[in-house]
Amino acid sequence: MATKLKECRDLVLIFSVFNPLSIHEQIEELCNSHDKKVLLQIKKHFGDPYHLASWLQGTDCCKAWNQVECDPTTNRIVSLRMYSGNLSGEIPAEVGDLPYLKTLELHKLTNITGPIPTSISNLINLISLRLSRLNLTGPVPDSLSNLKNLRVLDLSFNSLSGSIPSSLALLPEIDILGLDRNKLTGPIPESFGNFVGRVPGISLSHNQLSGKIPASLDNRDFRWVDFSRNKLEGDASMFFGPNKTTGVVDLSRNLLEFDFSKVVFPTTLTNLDINHNKIFGSIPTQMTQLTILSLNVSYNRLCGLIPQGGKLPSLDYTAYFHNKCLCGTPLESCK
Repeated sequence: MATKLKECRDLVLIFSVFNPLSIHEQIEELCNSHDKKVLLQIKKHFGDPYHLASWLQGTDCCKAWNQVECDPTTNRIVSLRMYSGNLSGEIPAEVGDLPYLKTLELHKLTNITGPIPTSISNLINLISLRLSRLNLTGPVPDSLSNLKNLRVLDLSFNSLSGSIPSSLALLPEIDILGLDRNKLTGPIPESFGNFVGRVPGISLSHNQLSGKIPASLDNRDFRWVDFSRNKLEGDASMFFGPNKTTGVVDLSRNLLEFDFSKVVFPTTLTNLDINHNKIFGSIPTQMTQLTILSLNVSYNRLCGLIPQGGKLPSLDYTAYFHNKCLCGTPLESCK
């Protein structure tokens, strides 16, 4: 009997030496089996890349895998982040099979192509969705409006096309909406003046958006707005007003045309860029009372004396040049 007991102990010792995981770790794997299966499918979809070399069948995805995080209580996958790797191909539909995911971020993976899979809309617990600096094509899915917990939506630096879904205004928790540097066309949705919850900071720059900015946007107080480098026309004074708290407004390189002298600025405004438009009138003296960090009104149709107060005279002349008849420091004296 003693001999058999010794043999069992020897077997256990040999097993422990040649197996890199302890017996406790083998028995107590934390990784949820469904989540692990989905992640291995994602790895296979990308062709078993070196970037996902830590994703091995025999290891615990909650303990040993890079790019993922597990909830400390439920052990379900709550975060999937992939940055600057050698992944190529389309985003697999299987990403929509990780039901507890709160963060999905793919960034600087320029060989990721194809459309945004509609299955992402199944991830109702998502808080942050960043698919940026990839090479995605196709439309912005209307079904993203199903993600009612979403706070960050960043689809910048892709080749997405088509119009902006008006349903994005139905995201009640959205705080940052970044659709910049794509190939989006058409108008800015009227619904963006009626966000149902929070009012996000919005970047729509470097697209091919056209038409007038909806007057409905006057209904909301945007923290920051970047609509630069589009083909927008008409008025943009709805972003300003004495009761607003907007800090940054970039409307540069559009076709905007309104009377600048009638604008009343929020006291919170620190950065304003309206260069390369058709904006006329004069610079309001109220601007001397603002804590301006950055200002560019060049390449417009402004006239009159640059108000000599605050930081306005100390700015570089390039902030004002190429207007119809602006004058005064830092430009030439008025005649």
